Amino acid sequence: MTGTALLAWVVATAAPELRPPVRGITISTHRGGSEWASDAIVVALEEIKALGANWVAIHPYASIGADGSVRYRDEGNTPPEHVLRPIREANKLGLRILIKPHLAYWRSPFRWRGEIRFDSADDWARFWNDYERFILSVARWSQDADAFVVGTELRGTLEHDEQWRSLIAKLRMTTSVPLTYAANWDDFREVTFWDALDVIGIQAYFPLTDKSDRGEDAIRRGWKGWMAELSAYSAEQGKLIAFTELGYNQSYDAPVRPWDDRVDDEGARSMQELSMRIALDAIEAEPSVIGAFLWKWFVPPRRAGRNFQLAVPEIERVIRARWLE
Repeated sequence: MTGTALLAWVVATAAPELRPPVRGITISTHRGGSEWASDAIVVALEEIKALGANWVAIHPYASIGADGSVRYRDEGNTPPEHVLRPIREANKLGLRILIKPHLAYWRSPFRWRGEIRFDSADDWARFWNDYERFILSVARWSQDADAFVVGTELRGTLEHDEQWRSLIAKLRMTTSVPLTYAANWDDFREVTFWDALDVIGIQAYFPLTDKSDRGEDAIRRGWKGWMAELSAYSAEQGKLIAFTELGYNQSYDAPVRPWDDRVDDEGARSMQELSMRIALDAIEAEPSVIGAFLWKWFVPPRRAGRNFQLAVPEIERVIRARWLE
């Protein structure tokens, strides 16, 4: 971890305009991450850098079972190439990289990560044992990364403060990179262990307007209100904030329900563009927020997925205009 990378991630200055922003894009996966190990990852990283990004992120997966079991691709003492190669190629291109492990909840009883919780002490013990093993393994594989997320959207686990602090302490002995947790937009205040981390991480799907007014002025007012709250919370906690995920769908309700994966007709593209442009403006203007990781990009040939598309000309133009201006 270089001193420059650490500065970019965690250091506030008296002159915010001198602080390097985090302009990040998350590279997602259609096939469990295997394409991250392919030559196409280089093309994706070059495309992302050309938009003005200085950070990227990947999200290695493990599966979660109803009994608390966490299973992941364990290759023994050989770190997997689908984690190593993105780090290596990002380093070559001068991009910093965040490693953001995710629990895959599909084919489980949970409808999203925020529902992951267990009824029995045995299931909880199994979960924490397996989850710790997974997270520490990914951290060991990621020694040359620039930042690490200890957990993503795990609302149902937040009452387990002691277990989170124990895991974070073990991570400090495993990696020297800055650490954060990716809280959902509506539960970041429920995280009791921000003091043990370097940055407050938030999945920034904030509702900005209601259906009665989805115009530009209303969206900007929505961001103004949220940024005032986040600025106060940042000062209260003594930590800067990073948006560990931020995205909008091609949806007429993009500023109303940003988390919704519904995709509308082509007429809704302009609402996606407007929402993204205003979000990037709001981030650049707020000193307590060091930047965001936009969701989501894929490696060629399927650069844009069904929803939350970034690799389409309209959204690429919005990003380029804000990050290269």
